[in-house]
Amino acid sequence: MQDPRELFRYEPDGDPGANVPGPLLVSVGGFIDAGNVQAILTRHLIEASEATVVASFDVDQLLDYRGRRPVMVFEENHYAEYDDPSLVLYRLADRDGQPYYLLAGPEPDYQWERAIEAIRLLQKDLGITLTVTSHGIPMAVPHTRPIGVTAHATDVRLIGERNPVFGRVQIPGSFSALLELRLGEAEAAAVGFAIHVPHYLAQAEFHDAALTALNAIVDVTGLNLPNDALVAAANEGRGQIEAEVAGNPEIASGVSMLERQYDDFIEASDKPNLLAPTSTPLPSGDELAADFEQFLRTVGDDEHP
Repeated sequence: MQDPRELFRYEPDGDPGANVPGPLLVSVGGFIDAGNVQAILTRHLIEASEATVVASFDVDQLLDYRGRRPVMVFEENHYAEYDDPSLVLYRLADRDGQPYYLLAGPEPDYQWERAIEAIRLLQKDLGITLTVTSHGIPMAVPHTRPIGVTAHATDVRLIGERNPVFGRVQIPGSFSALLELRLGEAEAAAVGFAIHVPHYLAQAEFHDAALTALNAIVDVTGLNLPNDALVAAANEGRGQIEAEVAGNPEIASGVSMLERQYDDFIEASDKPNLLAPTSTPLPSGDELAADFEQFLRTVGDDEHP
């Protein structure tokens, strides 16, 4: 492996000796992010606090430009703009002035192991002891019921007692998932939250899901993160969804069916948090796992024809 320290550089305001330890939030996308949870959350955090760039990664070594071509602007007779991708480590502060870090940008296409080693070097330099990820996954649940969360961690004590729905499931790999695995192997603390997004809202910006992710991050890190803008956006979005459902009998019927399935599943189960409610007869955990595995395999096939 090439030297991972050559994958990033500290910016002028990013002297590691001048930084105070804090948790690291990772937002680098992946093969799926229903409801645009990561994008909403990243934008919200950067807009809500003064963000200082601590370090930048050399994306030329990490990205497949032809696989996801950056946007350029052609103006009349010349190229005017280029939206160059960046993978950046920010330092921010919560409402109490407590610092934390945010790694944001596109998921690396290449050199995952080396990039993970680079992140571990940054964590060591900056005194980061907890890494947190979050994203949305599409599920057969209605937007009118509480939003579910599947939590995972390198140490179950980070997420408390929960009732898992799935057993062993094969899913397409992601950089964030491998990062959590490698951190666990190194006995470092990492936790992730998969937010359950109604499948019919998977392509939309579902602010309720992003707010759920924010609350989960607050619970595990103890940070006092601002949420006013997200709460307002979630309230507005909820009204828009209700208006669209009310104006479309077909959508309303589908939501009602999901509500019945969800309520039947809740009533038939002792579990407080459920992942994929379905109609009677209720499937076993193994059947749910098989269905979810097939769904994820389909998503992976769509991305890589």
